[in-house]
Amino acid sequence: MNNLKLEHLPQEFELARPVLQTIEAAGYEAYFVGGSVRDTILGKKIHDVDIATSAYPEEVKRLFKRTVDTGIEHGTVMILDHGTGYETTTFRSESTYTDYRRPDQVTFVRSLAEDLKRRDFTINALAMKENGEVIDLFDGLADLSAKQLRAVGDPEQRFHEDALRMMRAVRFASQLDFTIVPATLTAIADHASLLAKIAVERTQVELLKLLQGQTPKRGLAAFMTTGLWQYCPEFSGHEASLNDLSERLSTGMSSETAAWSLLTTQFSLDASQISPFLKAWKTANQMITDVQATTTAARLLLERELQPWEVYQCGGERLTIANEVALILGAPDRGSQLATQWADLPIQSKKELAVTGRDLMQAGVQPGPQLGQDLQTLEQRVVCGELTNDASQLIAAIQ
Repeated sequence: MNNLKLEHLPQEFELARPVLQTIEAAGYEAYFVGGSVRDTILGKKIHDVDIATSAYPEEVKRLFKRTVDTGIEHGTVMILDHGTGYETTTFRSESTYTDYRRPDQVTFVRSLAEDLKRRDFTINALAMKENGEVIDLFDGLADLSAKQLRAVGDPEQRFHEDALRMMRAVRFASQLDFTIVPATLTAIADHASLLAKIAVERTQVELLKLLQGQTPKRGLAAFMTTGLWQYCPEFSGHEASLNDLSERLSTGMSSETAAWSLLTTQFSLDASQISPFLKAWKTANQMITDVQATTTAARLLLERELQPWEVYQCGGERLTIANEVALILGAPDRGSQLATQWADLPIQSKKELAVTGRDLMQAGVQPGPQLGQDLQTLEQRVVCGELTNDASQLIAAIQ
């Protein structure tokens, strides 16, 4: 076991120390666990502070005035006494996992070692006392300094318990710029097909984090060599495209929209194919709309500059994403040019058109499909600079 004591704890831990002190004063053990401990040692910004304790849920609830049962059947209680909500989970050991996702039953235990040995990777199996002393039972500190990902205990067993851990491995490789050790990588390749049993929404979260990580090449290379890609929705038939991306993608994508747009552009999907592709990944409808627009623009940017109407149809922020995607796939950087083109447009949305459908009806245009077509023609001609955005001129043009 390695020893490490952190002298200066981030503010998030300092604020949570009274929670641990209260639990310990009552005779129980309590530790900070998981990603927040790992990221503090790595000098990264931390997100959520998680606490693990030997106290059972009912015992925790007796110690604090305000608690919420957020996952009481798994031993998790949210403590609200100190301004921020702290998820506090009882040490537990887990039985078999028949669905490759959740244990069939959870048994509360008093031992920290029992609790840590069921965690996914050694770098996530670190615990820290409220005074900053790190407890490392699985050589997680050595793996952190060697920048490597290793499953806790038997990797075959870890991935059989929760198949999502395989996607977490490739995601951490990208986010942390870590190598996956050979035995863990082999176990992922052996169990890759179990990913098909995981809810798409959970796989989606990991894939997007991988594509937005600091070294996506690392994550994508492992994602491809282990065969995980084959068990992702709509990825079959795109092996060559994915391998090409794992060569090209040297920095993470700026957003989820950018990540999806990169895939749809690289897979040469047109607007009609993008909808079923993203629906299979269970994305929101707004995401589908955005990705259709950015992909259309990115595919054009791979060939040539955009015309005013194409700039208008893609729109503001989405132009930046289209340029980001096209740049990765080999187009020249047209970012500043696109920003100028967008700023120079006579109008930037239909709302800015000087006439409405009502104005046209008052000028004698009959209601019906023709009215909508007339409005679109005016919108397009104004954007392209053929007509001035002036109500009387536009009405005259239609009449």
